[in-house]
Amino acid sequence: SVTLYSFSRFCLLNMNHLCRLNVCTSGSATSCEECLLIHPSCAWCAQEDFGQARTLNSRCDFSQNLQKRGCDDPFIENPRSGSSLLRSKPLSSKGSGVTQYDVIQIYPQKISLSLRPGDQTSFEVQVRPVEDYPVDLYYLMDLSLSMKDDLDTIRNLGTKLAEEMRKLTSNFRLGFGSFVDKNISPFSYTAPKYQDNPCNGYKLFPNCVPTFGFRHLLSLTDKVDRFNEEVQKQLVSRNRDAPEGGFDAILQAAVCKEKIGWRKEAYHLLVFATDDVPHLALDGKLGGLVHPHDGQCHLNDKNEYSAANMMDYPSLALLGEKLAENNIFLIFAVTKRHYVLYKNLTALIPGTTVEILDQDSKNIIQLIVNAYNNIRSKVELSVWDHPEDLNLAFTATCQDGQPLTGLRKCADLKIGDTVSFNITVDARGCPPKGTRKGFIIRPVGFKDRLEVSVDYRCDCSCTYYTKSNSSRCNSAGTYSCGMCHCEPGYLGARCECEEGEVDHQHLSACREAEGKQVCSGRGECSCNQCLCYESEFGKIYGTFCECDDFSCARHKGILCSGHGECHCGECKCHAGYIGDNCNCSTETASCASDDGKICSGRGSCVCGRCQCTEPGAFGDTCEKCPTCPDACGTKRECIECRLFNTGRLADNQTCQRMCKDEIITVETLKTDDSNTVQCVYKTENDCVMKFTYSEHANGQSVLTALKEPECAVAPNAMTVLLAVVGSILLMGIVLLAIWKLVITIHDRREFARFQSARSRARYEMVRFDPSTLYFFYQNYNETVLL
Repeated sequence: SVTLYSFSRFCLLNMNHLCRLNVCTSGSATSCEECLLIHPSCAWCAQEDFGQARTLNSRCDFSQNLQKRGCDDPFIENPRSGSSLLRSKPLSSKGSGVTQYDVIQIYPQKISLSLRPGDQTSFEVQVRPVEDYPVDLYYLMDLSLSMKDDLDTIRNLGTKLAEEMRKLTSNFRLGFGSFVDKNISPFSYTAPKYQDNPCNGYKLFPNCVPTFGFRHLLSLTDKVDRFNEEVQKQLVSRNRDAPEGGFDAILQAAVCKEKIGWRKEAYHLLVFATDDVPHLALDGKLGGLVHPHDGQCHLNDKNEYSAANMMDYPSLALLGEKLAENNIFLIFAVTKRHYVLYKNLTALIPGTTVEILDQDSKNIIQLIVNAYNNIRSKVELSVWDHPEDLNLAFTATCQDGQPLTGLRKCADLKIGDTVSFNITVDARGCPPKGTRKGFIIRPVGFKDRLEVSVDYRCDCSCTYYTKSNSSRCNSAGTYSCGMCHCEPGYLGARCECEEGEVDHQHLSACREAEGKQVCSGRGECSCNQCLCYESEFGKIYGTFCECDDFSCARHKGILCSGHGECHCGECKCHAGYIGDNCNCSTETASCASDDGKICSGRGSCVCGRCQCTEPGAFGDTCEKCPTCPDACGTKRECIECRLFNTGRLADNQTCQRMCKDEIITVETLKTDDSNTVQCVYKTENDCVMKFTYSEHANGQSVLTALKEPECAVAPNAMTVLLAVVGSILLMGIVLLAIWKLVITIHDRREFARFQSARSRARYEMVRFDPSTLYFFYQNYNETVLL
């Protein structure tokens, strides 16, 4: 219902077309009470002449809608949830003294809630633990054999404990009780020889008192010497199994208020000292105890628990309930090896803490002081007698001032700190008429409480004026909250027709044509005329209920595009819009490009949007077209005005308005990109300017241009002459060098050939004999001579 409620509030505040689905009218409420139950935002109109003629108007609607439809405020039934203070005494600051019986630790003390089903109301609760508040401490000790050394340690506990506690409060009382276990098998020794002395035959400690369940020894008193005397008298006992019957003792100490002596105006501390685990509910079945614990006090004249052997051990739920009911803080003082077990139990029993007890209880005083300080540093709210049809949500605001949703407790408080809790309540339904319910909010362990009474707002005030056989209903019906509830056999808004009058002839007057549905299937024929139904989607009207204001064409889910009104299935467009669903705008301002042309001259404006007709053109106003013939010419003007402040657009405002493309200047222009258009133009100085034009994937135009235009330079005559002469000289030198190289290579080859022939000649002369050599010599000389 929270989601539906939020949706309804959104509809009421925004009146959005998406909110046509009206939760109030769709509920088909026929009475004011039924309307109130549909949703907390629904209201009922009890005005007699409410609604238009020939319409079955729903009197159940949002109050804003009822007002718009003509219902006056005094006739609108729309009860709201709220709260009122009935008792609100201010918080106290100190607990003891002459005013201790008027100490207030919770504010307020009594309130009244008026709840409408599904609606919410909130109220705030403040809690302040006061300083120097009276304390009642009842010491409940395990007197099984294993606790003998502990008993010796606490024989003077009363005096020392009183001294320490009086540092915390000036009003302290102390009491004492002990426990062992049920005196039946298998929990204790039941043989005759053990009846008077369960330690019979036990060499380490041969004498002890008979086993008992719980024994109340000293009522709460400020005379601590009595505590010491009572402890001095005690002797230990013995049971058979390891677990003890301590939970029996806790319950009796909690519910036997008169005998224990718990004061109403005091903190109630119950110290439970043991060195072992407890028996729990259902353990009693081992000894044949099948009856669950009744939660009552069963102390006899000797202040002993008389029902120990008749009922099972109490459950954790019963124990927690009785402790909370009597505002008792339970302190588990247990040995280290059982700490984890009892720590887990504290999560199941509200207002419970656990401390580690030394083996001989020598730290019991500091343990109690620590536990007391721990208890006083916490505030936790509990709810009593919570009606099932109410939802409660808590938000805690502790000492840091930060709201904590979903929490009902604060920790780490100092005495005198004030904490607050915001509590939201809503009802899921209505109880029988005249029912009044309530619940109680109480800080755990405090006697203070907040009483909350609840009154359900399920009735309408207009029902008090109900009149049977009213003349407004032609004396044939009961008039109540603006409507007639006709007697059997009568019809009509005012019970003006009888059932016998509705025949075929009268029904034909409610048909648009023969063969068609009566009232087009969207109304009722009453007294020869159609009364049209109300629809959650809109209004149904017409002589035969043939028209409505919600069956017209829609655009993107919006009736008549939001630019027209629906009349009998046809959109009547507002000025400036045309089309079956009024989605086509006749305005052309959105199609104008920066140069003032419609669609940049490359398309037409249709329904307020450009449809580009030039191949390659795109953009909202067809302004982008890299392949259009005039693309380079258009972008040239932007290059001129942006880079050189020249050209037709040199005026700064015109240039900035029409030239918004990104321009990148480079030293060398790349022309190998197939996705760019190469553009070249001649400047006024006969220079050549080059740039490229491209479109990024995001639709942005990018121009890449040279930093400066390329300009031709005229040649110098002297430079040309010197260049020609130099070229001729250089060519001659090169030719001479080549000739010289060729001659040198040739001479070297000839000389090498000569050297080779000469060497061969010498070699052959050495090999010949003298006669041959002589012959060669003669021939050589002749050759030389020749």
